[in-house]
Amino acid sequence: MAYEDKKNPPARRPHSVILEERGKLTVTGVDEVLRFDESEVEMRTARGDLLVRGSELHVGRLAIETGELGIDGAVSELVYEDEPARGEGFWARLFG
Repeated sequence: MAYEDKKNPPARRPHSVILEERGKLTVTGVDEVLRFDESEVEMRTARGDLLVRGSELHVGRLAIETGELGIDGAVSELVYEDEPARGEGFWARLFG
């Protein structure tokens, strides 16, 4: 059974978003790619879930070990879902 140290949570990866000419996007601090297609890429980052919308989106480079993701295509929108509060429990999420 895995042991989680509540006093010393795991170190958070640095997170950055670099968009060049609305056609090349580099995101660091990516923990997981949740889903992707040619119009949307959704990922979990160190600072919350990030949704990238556009057209002809292609994941060109994905390195989960280092937390770096590269996307090519016409980027039209970047949307963050707020980062969940630390220690937020089931009931707080349900009724919060």
